[in-house]
Amino acid sequence: MEWKVKKFDELTLDELYEVLKLRTDVFVVEQSCAYGEVDGHDQGSLHLIVTDGGEIVAYTRIAGPGERYEEPSIGRVVVRPAYRGNGLARKLVERAKELITEHWGDVPVRLQAQHHLEPFYRSCGFRSISEPYDDEGVPHIDMRLMVSEG
Repeated sequence: MEWKVKKFDELTLDELYEVLKLRTDVFVVEQSCAYGEVDGHDQGSLHLIVTDGGEIVAYTRIAGPGERYEEPSIGRVVVRPAYRGNGLARKLVERAKELITEHWGDVPVRLQAQHHLEPFYRSCGFRSISEPYDDEGVPHIDMRLMVSEG
């Protein structure tokens, strides 16, 4: 597997197409949730892409401070169905956390999680900072990774 980190303007047209297709296939079609998946935050984000044999199999985007929230955030964490269950999502989140530290230092990190994934993100170090709420028909919860103490 190959890992790539790109700014929006560094993505090839094929990569952009594949990323948007994967996100739509999972978040809109698989989860039966009709919403505006392309939300205007891609241009200002870093894109972490995992490929296998040239095919994008996992992806997340990292928005810098002020793009979505005051703190940097991780969003659109997605793994192609055939690649689930082998720890790839955890590796993706851990690499995203490392990239945030590399770019912005040891700062709090935010994410908006689907509520049923709260235990997974808790196991990655995030803590809930909101009550569950409806976002486009899907229960979500806001979570934050705090600055490490030491």
